[in-house]
Amino acid sequence: MSSQKGLVIVYTGDGKGKTSAALGNAFRALGHGWRVLMIQFFKGDWPVKYGELESARLHPKLEIIQLGKGFVKIMGDKKPIEEHKAAAREAMDLAKTRIYSGEYDLVILDEINCAVDYLDVRLVELEDVLEIVRKKPERTHLIFTGRGARPELIAAADLVTEMKEIKHPFQKGIQAQEGIDF
Repeated sequence: MSSQKGLVIVYTGDGKGKTSAALGNAFRALGHGWRVLMIQFFKGDWPVKYGELESARLHPKLEIIQLGKGFVKIMGDKKPIEEHKAAAREAMDLAKTRIYSGEYDLVILDEINCAVDYLDVRLVELEDVLEIVRKKPERTHLIFTGRGARPELIAAADLVTEMKEIKHPFQKGIQAQEGIDF
C-alpha cells in the first residue's frame, strides 16, 4: 500500500447493501494487491452457504472469519445472550490483534454497529470500537458496517454512508435469497 492515510468508513442505515458495499471496497483493494480481512460479528452459525466465503477462497489476500452465532433476538434466535456475548468478545479480541498487527491494509468489521447496540442488546462496548479507531496503524483502512451506528463512531469516521430502505422484497413476502442476500 502507498503512503495514504488509512480511512475510517462507516456503512449504516436501515437499507440493504452495507456488507455488499464493504465487500465492493474489499475487491477494489484486492485489485491493488492489498491484504484484506473481514470479521463478521453475526454471521457464522447458520446452515447456509455464504457466497462471500466461497469467493474468499479464490483470493489468497482475502480472509473472512465468521465468529457470530447468528442474529440476536430475531429470526428464531433462542441462544442464551451470554453465548452471543462470548462470541462477540472473541471477535473483538481477534479484531484488535489483527488490526494492531499492521498486517492488513483494509479491515472490515461486519455488523459491528449492531454488536454495539441492537434491540437493546450490547455485545461489545462502544469504547472498545473507538479504541480501535484511535490505535489503528496510520495506513490501515477500517470499515464498520451495521444498522444504528452510534453518533460517537460517526463523529470519529472519515466517511459515513447511510443506506435508506425505499422498498424491500420482504414486503412482498420474498425471503432472503442465495447469491443476493448471502
